[in-house]
Amino acid sequence: MVFLAVIAVFAGIVGYYFLSGKPTLVRMGALAVGVVVGAVLFFFSPSGGEFMAFARESVREVRKVVWPERKDSLRMTAIVFGFVLLMAVFLWGTDKLFDFVLYNLILGWKN
Repeated sequence: MVFLAVIAVFAGIVGYYFLSGKPTLVRMGALAVGVVVGAVLFFFSPSGGEFMAFARESVREVRKVVWPERKDSLRMTAIVFGFVLLMAVFLWGTDKLFDFVLYNLILGWKN
């Protein structure tokens, strides 16, 4: 059944390009019919049923999540940005130190 759904969507895409001389509305209609028929075939297949069960279970699980409050989210975001800034400065300093040691002290090239 999933194979038929894929064929229906593919037929809609082929119909869109096959009707290149027709008005855009007709071409879009052919594409839409192919996608809708493919979706209906997919949702009535066993794989579609499993997907719908998975989607319902996912929504049920998302409703159980305890989301952090705005204050907590802002605080954690500030901590992450601060850490990223600190690491950026540290890596920049390390790079400049290695640059100085390698080019000025070891190789004597003086930048």
